[in-house]
Amino acid sequence: MIISTTENIPGYKIKEYVGLVRGNAVLSRNVGVDIAAGLKTIVGGEIKGYRELLTRSRELAIERMTDEAENLNADAVITVRLATSQIMSGAAEIVAYGTAVRIEKI
Repeated sequence: MIISTTENIPGYKIKEYVGLVRGNAVLSRNVGVDIAAGLKTIVGGEIKGYRELLTRSRELAIERMTDEAENLNADAVITVRLATSQIMSGAAEIVAYGTAVRIEKI
């Protein structure tokens, strides 16, 4: 499965547009990360716990989007985008979405 943020994939032509595919992941903070983050705001620096949580959540959202595309027998997902929003205090959603397509090598 090819995943691309562009509209075209070099060396391939799009045979068919299958449709919109998406995957999401909802993440929440935990007390340990919040305590560490609070300390970091005092002394400065990267908040590793949040970075790792967001990284895992992005990967999960992309994986779920890819699974949806595979269920539609797509070969690739183009124009992939990621979005995030706060859904409640202390929790956020990451959404990966794009256009599933069938492609063939040129």
